Amino acid sequence: MTVEYVDAGDAIDHGALSAVTGSAPAVTDNIDYERILNARSESHNWITYYGDYDGKRYSLLDQINTENVNRLGPVWMFQAGTSGQIAGASTYAFEACPLVVDGVMYVTGWDGWFWALDAKTGEQLWRYKHAVPFDVSLCCGNVNRGCAVANGKVYFVTPNAHLLALDATSGKKVWEKTIGDVRAGESASLAPLVVKDTLITGSAGGEFGVRGHIDCWDLETGEQRWRCYTVPKPGEPGSETWPEDGEAWARGGANHWVTGTYDPDTNLYYAGTGNPAPDFDGAIRPGDNLYTDSVVAVDVDTGEIKWHYQFTPHDLWDYDSTMEMTLFERDGKKLLGHFDKNGYFFVLDRTNGELQHVTPFVDRIDWGTITRDGKVTPRKYPDKEGEPVHFYPGPAGAKEWTHAAYSPRTDLFYVPVADVGATATRRRREFKEGMPYWGAAVQVDIDNMAGSVSAFDSHGEEKWRWRNPHPMAASVLATAGDVVFAGTPTGEFLALDARTGEELWKFQCGSGHHGSAMTYSVDGKQYVAVPVGWGGWLEGIIPGMLGAGHGSALIVFALPD
Repeated sequence: MTVEYVDAGDAIDHGALSAVTGSAPAVTDNIDYERILNARSESHNWITYYGDYDGKRYSLLDQINTENVNRLGPVWMFQAGTSGQIAGASTYAFEACPLVVDGVMYVTGWDGWFWALDAKTGEQLWRYKHAVPFDVSLCCGNVNRGCAVANGKVYFVTPNAHLLALDATSGKKVWEKTIGDVRAGESASLAPLVVKDTLITGSAGGEFGVRGHIDCWDLETGEQRWRCYTVPKPGEPGSETWPEDGEAWARGGANHWVTGTYDPDTNLYYAGTGNPAPDFDGAIRPGDNLYTDSVVAVDVDTGEIKWHYQFTPHDLWDYDSTMEMTLFERDGKKLLGHFDKNGYFFVLDRTNGELQHVTPFVDRIDWGTITRDGKVTPRKYPDKEGEPVHFYPGPAGAKEWTHAAYSPRTDLFYVPVADVGATATRRRREFKEGMPYWGAAVQVDIDNMAGSVSAFDSHGEEKWRWRNPHPMAASVLATAGDVVFAGTPTGEFLALDARTGEELWKFQCGSGHHGSAMTYSVDGKQYVAVPVGWGGWLEGIIPGMLGAGHGSALIVFALPD
């Protein structure tokens, strides 16, 4: 049955709710490419997903620092709803990173929700609800990771693979585009990225045997500029890494489901790609399977892949490489740092993809080895139906999609680490469109796990480790106040000394953390915002410890006046 709701205008919008409780100031009218290029220079705002194009998740704000962070307290809370188990394997979770523009906060939620809030008080200015079919195929959660702002509009994707532009002052829909084939199992969850006069998105759904792609759209009209497939078809560069016969490449995965980073000097968008499909059955897809588990450097004007680096060739362990590609400089070189699910920290030359060095960042790795110069020696994987294999890290990874942070003040990366294994048991299945295409049954090892926030310098040397009894699965935030913020699965939001790892402050939020905190200021006062509400792939690791009801909220902290 289709329910009709009146949207922000007078028209009837079938299946979409846009309820206005006021209007937001027109703060995004002047957000353009030039301002986003210089986003960190206006650190009172957070105007793009990572805080800047470089993916550092680092803020110049320092009003909250190591001397006073122990006085931090909550100042407002926005109750976003309830998260928890829904049909199939999907869960609701609050995985977003809010954006703030001159006192207005824009934040996305699960299942097609979008809110505009007063960033000082938490008052709701407007909300929008996109109608998501209840039977949409999702691997790992009904989630959304954020939005983009520019030219008076806000942009976000939906679980049923739509891209929407809303009027930032009213929440009224401006345009809507379909960006994936939901019948085949494609979906979308990443925060779009504004680059020049375009918007870049990516697809999800590798667990359903779809062919991943990156897309570029016109900011004003939504017209598609280009599409870059992340699995080459026969005859294209990289196709030799797939079987010559059959359609393995057409079902190959390599989805780009986490926002990439961008370097205006190279004009390249650095996109991480997901696992091959089927995840655990390599016999169907002999070869390295490009461009799965890779970073691809894409020309933003043409969509052409200029170079690539593959972190796990012929992946048999579900080691997506979608997490952030952090851009930094060292000794005059333009570099890219990446902490992969496979347990290794990679540093590349971002102008050409040449490897600089590789080092492990988690204690237990037994799927294979990678030497410092990049030589991969995989472990033999069992091929018999029903034969189990236990391995570290498990398919959730030594680091999940949630993001590391990098501070130029300390030259340290701060990494949320998950040290937990799993057992995969071969379960070969024929491909069926829209059905899960894994190739194994997986059980997470919940009896022997650990986690940490670990600090590594840019050469791969570990400098300190804050230990946690459970895997860390929320993004880390670093600030010029030498404070590192992190959230635990059991609900603690904490502040660490960026130089020593000493725990300086802790607050129990009432539900687990699986999103991305950020910081901003209004009227000269610094705030730290964190979405709270557990869900997604890791929910089976820590049963019963993630907060009764899995309530979801956005909690904002500040120092007392």
